[in-house]
Amino acid sequence: MKHILCLAALAALCLSVQSKLTPPKVQVYTRDPGEFGKDNTLICHVSDFHPPDITIQLVKDGQELPNTKQTDLAFKQDWHFHLTKSAPFTPMEGHKYICRVTHGTVQKDYAWESNM
Repeated sequence: MKHILCLAALAALCLSVQSKLTPPKVQVYTRDPGEFGKDNTLICHVSDFHPPDITIQLVKDGQELPNTKQTDLAFKQDWHFHLTKSAPFTPMEGHKYICRVTHGTVQKDYAWESNM
């Protein structure tokens, strides 16, 4: 009987943890209006996620951008987290810039759309 109660408690705990998983909302944008050949900053803001197990990469054509900066992990009263990563870059026509977010075991790419 103890084994059944332990299994039931473990199952309830797993369901409780699963229900608290919240995927991130991701915004990819630049500091200034995008112009090809003009220095700028690529920014990826990730918000409203839980748990805080997350990795953000800024990528150009499959290669991580150098000189990135990341804010400290912050959270709201409801324990949903937010984080921002940025990097200096010079957008060039024909290149693909993305924010790669890995939350737990799920990885997704979010493309920067240049409006040009």
